[in-house]
Amino acid sequence: MREAEEASRISAVLYPSENHDAGKSLRLQQQYFWVAASLHDICRRFRKLREPWTAFPDYNAIQLNDTHPTLAIPEFMRILVDEEGQDWDTAWDITKRTFAYTNHTVLPEALEKWAVPLVEWLLPRHMQIIYDINLFFLESVEAKFPGDRARLARMSLIEEGFPKRVRMAHLAVIGSHKVNGVAELHSDLVKTQLFPDFVEFFGKDLFTNVTNGITARRWLYQVSSCRPARTPASSALSLLRLFCALACSLFLLSRLTGPHSSPPTLSPFCLLYTSDAADDLLCVDLGGRRII
Repeated sequence: MREAEEASRISAVLYPSENHDAGKSLRLQQQYFWVAASLHDICRRFRKLREPWTAFPDYNAIQLNDTHPTLAIPEFMRILVDEEGQDWDTAWDITKRTFAYTNHTVLPEALEKWAVPLVEWLLPRHMQIIYDINLFFLESVEAKFPGDRARLARMSLIEEGFPKRVRMAHLAVIGSHKVNGVAELHSDLVKTQLFPDFVEFFGKDLFTNVTNGITARRWLYQVSSCRPARTPASSALSLLRLFCALACSLFLLSRLTGPHSSPPTLSPFCLLYTSDAADDLLCVDLGGRRII
């Protein structure tokens, strides 16, 4: 009974306070719960294809929105190495080709740092994987910049201090094949202020800019061009019509409630469309900003 109650706490509180150790522990448990559940579902779908794991990035792309889901990187490495029997170098190559990282702000809340003792206590295997990632990464940095101890300290996944902390933004950068900001000015700050050492090490090609927002015409074009082969061509248009109908309903509701009232809001949820082709899935959020 106690274990069931402890498990229910993970999703009972959406934003636990991080002013005390219990709140920090719950937040880390939440982050791992969501990324582990998502990854295991993605892997379950991929196994149905009976393709080699090296083909995983050809079917799946995982975008890290800030550092909150960055635990997905060591979790995916754990799945590949411990459960699927992949060697380390192959697993790391698959992981790098799968993940990309979006930084939304240069403020500290988007650049999480977790205390090493907390991660070791809750996720000991993941902490071990993070240590291994850091070791191999710093060896490559040392090879390119021999004798630069200050650079190694700046680029390490582990921030020295008491307690030591895991720099989740650093993990997101080195575990991704692309890193982007959300506006041209912001993307420049990402390269010049947040990660200048990583730009010098990886080169500018790793870093790019993707401005938030998308037009309806571009959205429709993207959906039509990437739909499954057996999906009717009208499906994308139907989704767009539904999206527009919801937007119009919200606009009318805001007008009816009066000019001085707050505009209505929607809980964050997604429109899901599943084709006849088994588990082919198209997910579009109601903000009209992302196509997954």
